[in-house]
Amino acid sequence: MILVTAGESHGKALVGVIEGLPSGITLDEEKINAELSLRQQGYGRGGRMKIETDRIEILSGVIGGRTIASPLSFEIKNKDYENWTEYMDPFHGDVGKKALTAVRPGHADLSGIIKYGFGANARPVLERASARETATRVAAGAICKQALEALGITVNGKVLLIGGKDDEASMHEAIRAARLDGDTLGGRCEVRVKGMPIGVGSYVRYDRKLDAVLAMHLMSIQSVKAVEVGLGRDFAYLKGSESHDEIFKDGRKTNRAGGIEGGMSNGEDIVLGVTFKPIPTLMKGLRTVDVKTGEPATAASERSDCCAVEAATVVAENVTAYAVLDELLKTFGGDTMKELKSRIDERRAYDRG
Repeated sequence: MILVTAGESHGKALVGVIEGLPSGITLDEEKINAELSLRQQGYGRGGRMKIETDRIEILSGVIGGRTIASPLSFEIKNKDYENWTEYMDPFHGDVGKKALTAVRPGHADLSGIIKYGFGANARPVLERASARETATRVAAGAICKQALEALGITVNGKVLLIGGKDDEASMHEAIRAARLDGDTLGGRCEVRVKGMPIGVGSYVRYDRKLDAVLAMHLMSIQSVKAVEVGLGRDFAYLKGSESHDEIFKDGRKTNRAGGIEGGMSNGEDIVLGVTFKPIPTLMKGLRTVDVKTGEPATAASERSDCCAVEAATVVAENVTAYAVLDELLKTFGGDTMKELKSRIDERRAYDRG
């Protein structure tokens, strides 16, 4: 499959096109909207979430609630565009009126204006680099999730840590303290895939390894700085005898590998750890340089979240769902859901045999 996303944070809409979906996926629009709603929730979210109520509008590729194999296109309108029309209108907008020149450390601002020649205004950079883009990937993942469920595969995420705290009360207290201090917090989540057949991915080519593919998709999420499979970095502290999952006649007793060996799914749950850095937009901005004047400055503060780890976990879950369905199609093929399901069922029967 190919997923193309488009749109700016304060533009008219976010747009997505998925090409390569098989026909016959039964879709429930409200399940997609429920995922979009979850992405907007979570303790520590900012004022933008009070403005937007994200809902998908499917434009093509679905008739009567079922995919027809042609490109599936959709949009998610930006309600805040009404307040930004004079700056963001495609033909008459003037982003100079909303210029951001005190570039933010940790953001795409400085590198982006140099790369794309935007001079002394990072506004065009941040409009696209914004995590608002992830709404399109949640929508795409929610579509793929429904296909996966029909194939007996589920993808679920959970928050593990926020600001070094691992229980809800302590996480929320840390977020409150950070907000009062004008600061932000990062964290870590786990995404678990259940029901994967053996042999998805491949060892024969480096770019077909399942763990490499999943890591690429997850690393593409804004603020992600580390992706782990199974025990991940803990392997650095273990001996070989403590690291690998012994094989018995009735299967494995452990899953330290996180469901992937040699770049292929091994039939166990796929377990992924994802680490998010703190959001780089701080109410108490860090030291920087104003690119218009060349003078020292305090980094600009845009309306932003204090902590988006709960929402980012929803993003990671849905990005994983998209990647998993894509890899299943690469391994088993099928122009229809019936064909894909038949081939996966055949593999499962062989695995049990």
